[in-house]
Amino acid sequence: MKKLHFILINIMLSSVLAYCYAQEKTVTFTTSAGVIKARLYNDVPNHTSVFIKKAANGDYNGTLFTRVIKEFMIQGGSPDSKNAPAGARCGFGDRRSEILPEFRNHYFHKKGALAAPRQNDDINPKKKSDMSQFFIVHGKVYTDGALDTLELIKNQPIRRKAMDTYYKPFKTELEILKKDNPREFNKRVVEINSKVDSVIRSTPGHLIFTEEQRKAYTTLGGCPHLDGFYTIYGEVTEGFEVIDAIANQPKDAYDRPKKDIRIIKVTIQ
Repeated sequence: MKKLHFILINIMLSSVLAYCYAQEKTVTFTTSAGVIKARLYNDVPNHTSVFIKKAANGDYNGTLFTRVIKEFMIQGGSPDSKNAPAGARCGFGDRRSEILPEFRNHYFHKKGALAAPRQNDDINPKKKSDMSQFFIVHGKVYTDGALDTLELIKNQPIRRKAMDTYYKPFKTELEILKKDNPREFNKRVVEINSKVDSVIRSTPGHLIFTEEQRKAYTTLGGCPHLDGFYTIYGEVTEGFEVIDAIANQPKDAYDRPKKDIRIIKVTIQ
């Protein structure tokens, strides 16, 4: 009976998940460089609804990719780019289109992530998203060792403080144990490391990549340093080669492509 109950629960959960994914909208970016398709996330409702509304109004149609950086991202949609003269600096967005962020820890900046740009913290302390434009992650592929290094650098201040608490006061005692009782020394070191790791994991702002993140960043690629700073509200499903083509365009000193890459239309299905 319990087994049947468990099976029924799994069937119900699968049905709910299937329904949720079925309701996700698909966005098609038709550009002068090719077509990019992405799905919009349901659990980032404000960003998704604003994006859909702006796309339906044609706000992004005719705009340019105004900032493209290889191994980083491609950014477009800004209203000031529609009639921008060749070589003119543009892509400043529209602060009237800002909305509060909707950070979701389970979304991260893998290649193809669709996200909202924003102004810097000094003039935008609430980290509001500028929905007048968008960016798509290009990124680069990392090795596991490189990700380990990023974790080490980010967590070093937390680790140092924890070591001051759990290791430094017992340093002399541990040095004696290391000579006289190596087995007890090893046991104490394991205990200390366990406490330090616990402190790191419980401290806000720490960095420990999940298995999903590691798999994505070491295969597809991305920009892990952006995680937690921008709202991601969708991901590309088709047209990764178009992202590559746009990111590799020759550009000027302000990262605007020398040859205009125009967003012909953005449609939602």
